[in-house]
Amino acid sequence: MSFRNFRLNLVGRLLLIIISLVALISIIQKPEFIISSIILSLAIILQIAALVRYVERTNRKLSVFFDSIRHSDFSSSFSDKGLGKSFDELNRAFNEVIAEFQKTRAAKEEHFNYLQTVVQHVSNAIIVYKKDGSVNMVNNAFKRMFRASNLRYIDELEKVDANLSELLQNIRAGDSELLKVFHDNELLQLSIRATEFRMQGDDFVLVSLQNIHTELEAKEMDSWQKLIRVLTHEIMNSITPIVSLSSTVKGLLIDEESVMLRKEIDEEDIESAQSALNTIEKRSQGLLNFVQVYRNLTRIPKPSFRHFEICELFNTIENLLMPKIAERNISCSYRIIPPGLKLTADPDLIEQVIINLVINSIHAVQEAENPKIEVLATAESPSKVNISVTDNGHGIKPDNLEQIFVPFFTSKKEGSGIGLSLAREIMRLHKGNITVKSRPGAETRFTLHF
Repeated sequence: MSFRNFRLNLVGRLLLIIISLVALISIIQKPEFIISSIILSLAIILQIAALVRYVERTNRKLSVFFDSIRHSDFSSSFSDKGLGKSFDELNRAFNEVIAEFQKTRAAKEEHFNYLQTVVQHVSNAIIVYKKDGSVNMVNNAFKRMFRASNLRYIDELEKVDANLSELLQNIRAGDSELLKVFHDNELLQLSIRATEFRMQGDDFVLVSLQNIHTELEAKEMDSWQKLIRVLTHEIMNSITPIVSLSSTVKGLLIDEESVMLRKEIDEEDIESAQSALNTIEKRSQGLLNFVQVYRNLTRIPKPSFRHFEICELFNTIENLLMPKIAERNISCSYRIIPPGLKLTADPDLIEQVIINLVINSIHAVQEAENPKIEVLATAESPSKVNISVTDNGHGIKPDNLEQIFVPFFTSKKEGSGIGLSLAREIMRLHKGNITVKSRPGAETRFTLHF
């Protein structure tokens, strides 16, 4: 039976069932039509079942559609001929949705392949693993670095280095670590950074590892060369006049021909010799002081960490430096945002750093019209605290910005050039760092990052 659309088909089936029911009612009570009644009853049951199935075809279509989406099977297509405009629109909508899903899936696959290509070709070693230690992905750089092609669990890295395996299991998002690994007769100095993300209900850790051995060697050599230049310069400045004056004293007091003390030494020679000896003593003492300062730089005590309120630190510094600041009519403010902010550090060492920075600022603002110094403590996050010292003094020349942390470098007439080097070393011991920004003649800010 064929009808032009769903409505006619439905009406036709209902009419056929009604006609069959009427016929059944008319013959069911006649004994001679008992077989016909049974056949007709079965036919009515089949017609009703066919009608229900026919009506429910839309539900089945929806079920197939949702199953296709759930299982990412977008190969299905929907079409019905002769069921009317509404069914044509429904099938078209189904097919359009399937086509859009196909486009989205293709775009995701392309994006995934793109990211995979990028990750596999970056020079940094990358490893992604779940919190339970099962490895999800390693890139080619990681495989080359550790000769690990089939890594399934982080524990397997114990074959490479036990410290590396332990560090990766305990590292947290935002952590940055340095680790030395000796693998295959090669020293790897690794800079390790971690981040975390969640995907499909699972927590993942992404860790990047970079071998900075070559860069560290170059930086170390550059630092040694700078230090040797400074040491040579300072020592030569002291030794040269000592040698020259020693030769002068020798000429005044000793007869070179007889290699004996001169018999005739007038008062002028005695005064010259005394002056030369005083200068030798002064320069020798200066050289001893220089060596002592260098020893102090290399013997910074180990930090004794404790949790304390920054206001305690600021109050001590303010009371200590108040006379010097008041004497020069400097406006100095101490602010803490938020109030009650705490810090885990060695208060004595950090106090020494801030005092050095404030004293530098006092010297910098001597010629400023309205000298100002601000000491500010802020919190980027519960675990990250910054303390900055800002002044409106003469500033630092751009050429000197890279050298101010080099030991013994100073642009002041009086100064050892050790304060900022000491500050940087103290911050390194706190696993923090110190940065500087300066606009000559406008503003200079030193910031301690914890």
